[in-house]
Amino acid sequence: MKLTARCKVFAAVPAILLVIACSLETASAQVKNRLSIATGGTGGVYYPLGGGFAALISKHLPGVEATAEVTTASVDNMKLLHADKIALAFTLPDTAWDSYQGQLKGLSEKIGVRALAALYSNYLHIVTLDGVGIKSINDLKGKRVSTGAPGSGTEIRGLRVLEAYGISPKDLKSQERLGVAESAGAMKDRRIDAFIWDGGLPTAAVLDLGATPGIKIHLIPHGDSVAKMAAKYGPLYFVATIPKGTYGGVDADVPVAAATNLLAVHARMDEPLAYQITKLLLERTADLVAVHQAAKEISLKSAVVGSPVPYHPGALRYYKEKGIKVSGAK
Repeated sequence: MKLTARCKVFAAVPAILLVIACSLETASAQVKNRLSIATGGTGGVYYPLGGGFAALISKHLPGVEATAEVTTASVDNMKLLHADKIALAFTLPDTAWDSYQGQLKGLSEKIGVRALAALYSNYLHIVTLDGVGIKSINDLKGKRVSTGAPGSGTEIRGLRVLEAYGISPKDLKSQERLGVAESAGAMKDRRIDAFIWDGGLPTAAVLDLGATPGIKIHLIPHGDSVAKMAAKYGPLYFVATIPKGTYGGVDADVPVAAATNLLAVHARMDEPLAYQITKLLLERTADLVAVHQAAKEISLKSAVVGSPVPYHPGALRYYKEKGIKVSGAK
């Protein structure tokens, strides 16, 4: 076996220790770049999809090892990106836009956020139970409602939807700020009457809740909130439908507010790495569909639609090679 110069220094070390030392050195040399992907809570879509993409990166990009990190989602993810604590982030477009503009709650600085790709649609769920007297948004007044975890895109979008109907947290009997898994658990225990969640279809925690014996869930329609939100916040949202049968107890199509999730990085990411990650995402999408069916929405054409922030030069290079025009790109 040919030894590296560093290994030769340990020539006097017992053979077994020498093998271990050299093996560790070789493994360390092979992994040159460790990337963290900021996702969301374990009950949503970001986390399993992020875990699947981390596995793809680790498998197919030589010298790169990626891991998925549990976070409270979009707002938290943008702050982690700004602080250089993570390399990639899942985020909603409104949160990305606020970050880019320097208007993110709790952080006055502009964040150099750049998109790699638009991914799949997030559908705002307003979930309640049969028998609690909530059939419309206005019925949330005087009820116990979870509006999403602090530092989440759910909280931002959910409060904007309520605002469109003239409702503020002060109009609720109580405002909880729970993630989707915690909200579903609180609803099972009858500690809340409704919760807001913004995620892909289907969301595991809502699926589980709808399949729980003795519980019948309802989703509250709110598609008519979109026009008012667009007038105030810009064309970030659109009306979409959660199809009947998506969850147990949902017997009719439900029109809701929706937006497109983004896979984002910081402007400081090296161009070749951003290119490789974008290429991997769009050429190995089938592997992600095996992780979560929300990935069925990811495609080369849709990847360039829905981002209010600029695309990273590495992503733009990939799209240019594929003959895909990105709006606003030079």
